Amino acid sequence: MLTIHRVHGVRRAHDGAPDPGHAVVVSGDRIEAVGPYEELSERYGDRARVRDWNGVLTPGRHEPDGAALLETAYHPDPREADDLGTAPLTGDALTALGMTDTRWGASARRGIQRLLSTGTTSLAGPFTRPAVRTAVARSGLRAHPAPDPLAPGAPADFAVFAEDGGCLVTVLGGRLVYRGRGRGQGQGR
Repeated sequence: MLTIHRVHGVRRAHDGAPDPGHAVVVSGDRIEAVGPYEELSERYGDRARVRDWNGVLTPGRHEPDGAALLETAYHPDPREADDLGTAPLTGDALTALGMTDTRWGASARRGIQRLLSTGTTSLAGPFTRPAVRTAVARSGLRAHPAPDPLAPGAPADFAVFAEDGGCLVTVLGGRLVYRGRGRGQGQGR
């Protein structure tokens, strides 16, 4: 199924200026087209779902400290908040936990959710812990130096950011993997 992501503007590359009134068409896990919404709607509208987002669509964030965030910090389960707090644990606090592979995997999944909520679409590795490596692979995050520019044929990995810089939505491989709550986000048609 085709999806048109309609936004205030599209920033094709991290350092580029946003193109006002543009949109992105996604087909499966790839970008089909990028261009003015009116043209894309005319060309694809009868066979595409439209998602309206109140922000600017970008290639997303790259996290250069991905390995450190996921392999040297424990991201507590919300059920542990009374005992451990909600911030990632490192150093002596991490050592005191007696981490197992299962616990590393669960921590990595929660850490990945935190990254997705910031619009992260790529991160740096390598990941040496098997449970962490598996969590990263299953998430759809790509371990490479920077997000790919938005262009036809490129992976459908991107994020939409509100005016205040907060992440509204993160998409990996054409799948919506994070959607913020109550941030003036759009709706599907």
